[in-house]
Amino acid sequence: MGSWKRKQLSTMKKISFLLAAIILFAASCKKEDNCPYTESTRSASAEERTYLANYVQANSITATEHSSGVFYSIVTPGTGANPTICSGINMRYRGTLIPTGAEFDATPGTSTASFQLGELIIGWQKALPLIKAGGKIVLYIPPSLAYGAQEIRNPSTGAVLIPANSYLKFEIELV
Repeated sequence: MGSWKRKQLSTMKKISFLLAAIILFAASCKKEDNCPYTESTRSASAEERTYLANYVQANSITATEHSSGVFYSIVTPGTGANPTICSGINMRYRGTLIPTGAEFDATPGTSTASFQLGELIIGWQKALPLIKAGGKIVLYIPPSLAYGAQEIRNPSTGAVLIPANSYLKFEIELV
C-alpha cells in the first residue's frame, strides 16, 4: 500500500474517532427525563364551554376561560416556579358539584395532599400551572376534562360521590 493511501486511511480513522467522540459527548449531555407524562391536547366541547360560560355569568363569577375549556379564577398567584406536568405538588383542595355545590372531596383542616400533576384529571393539569406555590385558584371543569362518563364512588360505602358527566368546581391552594 502506498504512503498516500496510508495517510488517507489514517485521516479517515481520525475523522471517524472524532465523530464518535462528538456523538458520545452529545449523548452524555442529553438531560435524563424519566417523566412518563405528556401534556394532553384534549379540550372541552362547544356544549360544555357554553354550559360553563352560562354558569359563571348567571352566578356573577369573574372567571377566565382557558384554551382547553376550563374556567378559572386566580385568587392569589403565588411565588416561585409554576408546576409542570411532571411536578410533584402539595395542595389543599375542596371539590364540589356544579350546580348543587354538594361537596364530594376535600383535604381535612390544614392537612395537605401530595400528587404528581400528570396523574390528576386533565382540568387540573391544564390550570394548576397557572399558579405557583402559595397560590390559590378556583376551577370550573367540564366533564370531558374531569371524569367524563365515569361515576366516582366512595370506596368504603359504594355511594356515588361524583355522578357521570358532572361539572366540577375545585378551590385549590398549592403549598
